[in-house]
Amino acid sequence: MYAVIRTGSKQYRVEPGRELLVEKLAVEEGQPVQISDVLLYSEGEALTVGTPTVPVTVHALCLAHEKGPKLRTIKYRRRKNYKRTMGHRQTYTRLLIEKFEKAN
Repeated sequence: MYAVIRTGSKQYRVEPGRELLVEKLAVEEGQPVQISDVLLYSEGEALTVGTPTVPVTVHALCLAHEKGPKLRTIKYRRRKNYKRTMGHRQTYTRLLIEKFEKAN
């Protein structure tokens, strides 16, 4: 049993009991999260593809908020005495997928 969800403009394949690292969500640690933007749902041999979504809700638990690795970018123009260094660190939310719930 698995599903494909969309969160943070990215798509993830999720299964119950697995951990998932997504872009930061506005939820506190230890609080439940419901994701209703399910694009595909598979239960055994039955596969349901949404148009655009499937009436399934994914229940997850927020485990922690984390930061990703630091990325450095450099702008440089030769012979112009121009050099700029910028950094970026993306924030993530770690989710534990608990169960799927079908809407009747």
